[in-house]
Amino acid sequence: MLRIARIPLGPLGTNGYVLYENGRALVIDPGGDFDKLRKFMDEKELNVEAIILTHAHFDHIGALEETRTHYDAPVFLHLDEAGWLSDPAKNGSEWFGMDPVIAADPDFILEEGKQKIGAFSFEVRHVPGHSPGSVALVFRNERFTIAGDTLFQGGIGRTDLPGGDHEQLLDAILSELFTLRDDMRIYPGHGDPTTVGDERKSNPFLT
Repeated sequence: MLRIARIPLGPLGTNGYVLYENGRALVIDPGGDFDKLRKFMDEKELNVEAIILTHAHFDHIGALEETRTHYDAPVFLHLDEAGWLSDPAKNGSEWFGMDPVIAADPDFILEEGKQKIGAFSFEVRHVPGHSPGSVALVFRNERFTIAGDTLFQGGIGRTDLPGGDHEQLLDAILSELFTLRDDMRIYPGHGDPTTVGDERKSNPFLT
């Protein structure tokens, strides 16, 4: 049975996720606090098969290099942000008076559509607007989606950062997330989980 762990990481408490089954794991958005992430992995005795980034903003990649190096795991990122990891102006770490976050380029481009990485099968949906390369990872059989900073409980991702586009994000949520079943659970980049049905009914940005 595929399990999901939500672990708040880094200075903004960004939701990092570990998906795991039979001792194998995917790490989604290692936003910081590598020791906290490693402790969880050690306790569960997990081997990391890959690291997937929903997008390349600094608060989602703070512990990327430590995680990649420690587990010798490949990194996947959408093409539209492939050059952002090494650029503090693009990943946003230079905006807030913090130390620049710099990471090596992704090992692989995260393609849209059905994907199989190691033992894990899922669908990648491109949901731009918060950032150009934002994606959602849809685990249809398990009825959950990791949505990054696209759709939140009662909110949507901010669009005032470089590459952001409010109307594009609204259109992408409607076409890529609201076309999922109502009971699809949404795990966002910040805050608590929600469902497609709940957001369709009550999200003030989308009703």
